[in-house]
Amino acid sequence: MIKLVIFDLDGTLVNAYKAVSQSVNYTLNSLGFAGRSDLEIKRSVGGGDRKLMVHFVGEGLADRAIAVYRPHHTQALKVKGAVKLLPGSLETLKYLKAQGYKTAIASNRPTKFTRIILKVLGIMPFFDVVLCADRVEKPKPDPEILWDIASRLKIDRKEVLYIGDMTIDVNCARRAGVRMAAVATGSSSKKELKDLKPWRIISKINQLKAILREAK
Repeated sequence: MIKLVIFDLDGTLVNAYKAVSQSVNYTLNSLGFAGRSDLEIKRSVGGGDRKLMVHFVGEGLADRAIAVYRPHHTQALKVKGAVKLLPGSLETLKYLKAQGYKTAIASNRPTKFTRIILKVLGIMPFFDVVLCADRVEKPKPDPEILWDIASRLKIDRKEVLYIGDMTIDVNCARRAGVRMAAVATGSSSKKELKDLKPWRIISKINQLKAILREAK
């Protein structure tokens, strides 16, 4: 039986790609680079903001880029409409709490940005644990972040379900030895997710309820 549901954030529960694109392009322009398309930026997220900067400006300029990106992104996330819940997210979180499931966030975003998003959207109270890449030794796809959450809540790995939208999430769950439902609402395509053969693939987050009923 599943007792703990851990979520990735971007592309799984929320859409913050507008804010990310604005901050990435502001950073690129500040450093003399041409801007990139929203789609290209969306396809490049998932490994944390420093890896995102390395992808676009290279390792040598990554620290300078981060110094520009992070202050801008702090404000970009707070702009009205820049961050939105994906359809079905709020309904799903309410259902999980009503049914007594433990819930958590495992994100490669820095803690500061994750908490801004959760507060802006008013969903912080739904989560028992929020753990991000800057609070663990190794980020996803290393399994540490999932193991740490399960340990804090005293839940066996066999009772954990992880939900994410990227191939990095599928690989993280596999390494952690937990069940994983990939939701095709984020940066990885449905085909990319299928190729890795996660435990389940869903088109929308509100299909999670059916999976949980099936797993009982």
